[in-house]
Amino acid sequence: MQTKLLLPNRYKKIGWFILIPATMAGLVLSYYNFDATWMHAKVFAIASDGFRTNARYFGLVDTNITNTVVGSLFITGAMLVSFSKEKNEDEFIAGLRSSSLLWAVCVNYLLLLLAFLLVYGMPFLDVMLYNMFTVLIIFIVRFNFILYRNAKAVSDEK
Repeated sequence: MQTKLLLPNRYKKIGWFILIPATMAGLVLSYYNFDATWMHAKVFAIASDGFRTNARYFGLVDTNITNTVVGSLFITGAMLVSFSKEKNEDEFIAGLRSSSLLWAVCVNYLLLLLAFLLVYGMPFLDVMLYNMFTVLIIFIVRFNFILYRNAKAVSDEK
């Protein structure tokens, strides 16, 4: 099976090196509402300041970029971990990767459907924030769990 779209295996370690601290920083940001005061910058924004009314479009804004940096690092790390080849990339791994991705998307949208039915108001925005990251998280957890379980089963047979 061709794996042209996968990154070389060495990027997986780099991904974990980025993903673990970004996850910890993201948890701190979400539970303690922490913003690093030194992370203010003027950035280009397509839209900012306001929801429908008073919104500004296509301009520079002075804002705290803590969430932007942590979210970008999380996504970068998770993408590197998710889409780097295994050391021995074979048909089983390719099938597992495909089924794990399908499984992650289905579980993610089932969780989103539950949120649509059960969460209202401002807490729904929190759910949507977390929903941006759940496909990658579910994929990484399921893919690595099945790899671990399979490796353990093979070693138990020997």
